[in-house]
Amino acid sequence: MAAVTRDLVEQAVRAVLAEQLAGQQAALRVLQRPRLVVNTSARHVHVTPEVLERLFGPGAKLTPMRPLYQEGEFAADQTVAVFGPRQRVIPNVRILGPTRRYTQVELSFTDGIHLGIDLPVRPSGNHEGTPGCALAGPQGVVELHQGVIRAERHVHMHPQEAAYYGVKDGDYLRLRVDSACPVVLERLLCRVSEAVKLEVHLDTDEANACDLAHARRVELFV
Repeated sequence: MAAVTRDLVEQAVRAVLAEQLAGQQAALRVLQRPRLVVNTSARHVHVTPEVLERLFGPGAKLTPMRPLYQEGEFAADQTVAVFGPRQRVIPNVRILGPTRRYTQVELSFTDGIHLGIDLPVRPSGNHEGTPGCALAGPQGVVELHQGVIRAERHVHMHPQEAAYYGVKDGDYLRLRVDSACPVVLERLLCRVSEAVKLEVHLDTDEANACDLAHARRVELFV
């Protein structure tokens, strides 16, 4: 058996302390308040590859104009005109990429009033019983029988961020906006996924009402 020397004792103590420090640092990273980003989600359209070709011609592909906050998502160069039931129109509505497995039009309540569409508040992808509209592009027109919504206010979050706030996918949080027009927004839908960064989406009506552009502080809480 090797003799226990002062050097061996010091090495053992340093190893134990290093392990404890690493554990404390890892715990601290989990407990640190995540960086919260709140963005305005202006009116936009998501399209399938098939609808994209009908609007912009055979072989059409979305071309990125600028990246969005979430990795891999972008505002495309392509825009469409959105027609309501009384031929009222909102021109130049941006398509967001990449293409999806469903076509969806996301508008604010103000947009719906202008078009004459009674917009239901829905999570993205929930189109059961929703109204439709017409989309016009340079190469064609597509009649949608459903898919026009006012997107439910929501927050994208990674599972670690969900653990910090003590929520799971489908739960709700509140958002406090400290500005010249301070508000607390109720029922902010939590959408938890491994592939996202922490980001709240409000539509233009909500963002303007709370003066989000000049907010001094934003806070998520239960």
